[in-house]
Amino acid sequence: MSNSSKNYSQKTRNLPMPIEANQVYGLSEQSWKVLTEVTFPTAKTPEAIMMALDYCKARKLDIFKKPVHVVPMWSAALGRSVETVWPSIMEIQTTASRTGLWAGMDRPVWGSDVTQSFTGKFKDDNDTWQESTITVTFPEWVAVTVYRLVGGRRCAFTEEVYWQEAYSTSGGKYSQLPTAMWIKRPKGQLGKCGKAASLRAAFPEECGYAAEEMDGKSLDDMHDGTVLNGTARRVDDGELPKMVDLSMISPHIQKAVTELVRRTTLAGAWNAAYDYANSKFSGLDLIYANAELDKAEQASKVMPKSFDAEDQLSEDTSMPPVSKPASEALSKARETLGSLR
Repeated sequence: MSNSSKNYSQKTRNLPMPIEANQVYGLSEQSWKVLTEVTFPTAKTPEAIMMALDYCKARKLDIFKKPVHVVPMWSAALGRSVETVWPSIMEIQTTASRTGLWAGMDRPVWGSDVTQSFTGKFKDDNDTWQESTITVTFPEWVAVTVYRLVGGRRCAFTEEVYWQEAYSTSGGKYSQLPTAMWIKRPKGQLGKCGKAASLRAAFPEECGYAAEEMDGKSLDDMHDGTVLNGTARRVDDGELPKMVDLSMISPHIQKAVTELVRRTTLAGAWNAAYDYANSKFSGLDLIYANAELDKAEQASKVMPKSFDAEDQLSEDTSMPPVSKPASEALSKARETLGSLR
């Protein structure tokens, strides 16, 4: 983009509006003023806002809702700070939601509080470097669990992020002094980083780093994987899954799932039941169905029930047969029960 005066119209907040802003995006001078003074008040160049416009256009996002942030980052190659554009934590959550596979997020789990003093340089309102020492109380770490549907199963992805590895410094890579936001909101900022890390673990192809993670960092930090040290696990690995709020599930679905669980318990065909649920339900209904099946399967392992298969199957139900594999499993179950009598 040319910096010549012919390519810019009236100035607003000392950031001239590029001609392309109107020609490509149809922005008025008033809209540009909102972007420079309200949406991106810390942006230092028109090019940074144009990058944000390009990002939002490609992602079909409303830039006035501030789905991205302009983040200054140190470039060792250039020997100076450059403005970059990164998605906000809300944009990363939106990306995960758009996949149709995001199945919720738990509240953050916090480590114990730590109080520590930091010394370093920062730039004051006059853009002059000042030396300062600040004492901050912060949680040592945060762990956030994000759920994703994998093959119809609700799987949990948990990341641990440590405050001292994640916080942003006001003086760049070689300063210890936290930025104003990390001093003001030490817990809130770490929580955002924890969410971003877990969303990235659950949706590696869709979600990247958040602006909250990149603020005050160096472009060289892009190769640093210290925040990617969490684990992924099945929800039903050693524990009963969490239930969905029944007020969010229709009575019809609840009745259908209850019948599915009854038939599955009778046949012992759990894999076939999960396949059937995946084809029959979606969204919260699928999460509810899988949770009920998980609970029933674990209960059957602990307290196996004896029953009369013929009497159970004679009941009138509205559910179709689970599947052919389920029918085969039922026949096998009958033979096993018959041999035990």
